[in-house]
Amino acid sequence: MQHQKILILDFGSQVTQLIARRVREAHVFCEVHPCDVTSDWVRDYAKDGNLKGVILSGSHASVYEVEDRAPDAVFELGVPVLGICYGMQTMAQQLGGKVEAGKTREFGYAEVRAHGHTALLESIEDFATPEGHGMLKVWMSHGDKVTELPPGFKLMASTPSCAIAGMADEVRKFYAVQFHAEKSGEVGSQIIENFIRKEPRIAPVRGRLGEPAEQEDLALRSQPAPIIGGLVTESFAKILCKQGKYSKAIDIYEKLALKNPDKTAYFAAKISEIKGAKPIADS
Repeated sequence: MQHQKILILDFGSQVTQLIARRVREAHVFCEVHPCDVTSDWVRDYAKDGNLKGVILSGSHASVYEVEDRAPDAVFELGVPVLGICYGMQTMAQQLGGKVEAGKTREFGYAEVRAHGHTALLESIEDFATPEGHGMLKVWMSHGDKVTELPPGFKLMASTPSCAIAGMADEVRKFYAVQFHAEKSGEVGSQIIENFIRKEPRIAPVRGRLGEPAEQEDLALRSQPAPIIGGLVTESFAKILCKQGKYSKAIDIYEKLALKNPDKTAYFAAKISEIKGAKPIADS
């Protein structure tokens, strides 16, 4: 039995599988494939008519220094596309916008202002400013940024140091966010679900146990969550580091940063220590 599906193209992000997890948590079938697949491969993947959207992942690279880009067919199929972090930058560059190195690197907790009442951010808000601006609490990790929108796009989100933190072309249903939606808690999950539900209008998989998508969903539910047992403490993160479970420790530090904005720099330093394979000192 065939199912409607989302294609995730992986540009090398450490958390691409977390994007897939968020999609599957919405009971939608998805597959992750490398970004260097060809346009012919993408067209062949879509020819059964079940491809309802494409998500472009993040990356540690800069779009102006590497050749990693989305296959042109992604933007020619007529299906919705969501770019996340690097995915936003390559979408912008490929469609006629401009990406440059930022003067200020954003890493960790950030508050993003929503603009334009787009379908992607519909009904999503963490709080409102006294002026009535809808704000989102998100996770950022970028140095480069989009400085010029591609033709047909409008501003969807911004921060004080990133004037274009989100963009949308609602005619073609192309959306992009500079922040990591997959790591931005409930807000991020809602954004991904909006992309799935409001644009491709994919219904949740509700097949019999044993069908491919249901098997995958069962396997997902049987795996430990990124934050094991709901423990979100620095002590637990240190235990995970000693066990060599660095990615899970980083997940915890990122959650702690979101919950404690005043300590973002501290938790960011801990994450840098892990990535640099340095010992984590007691706080």
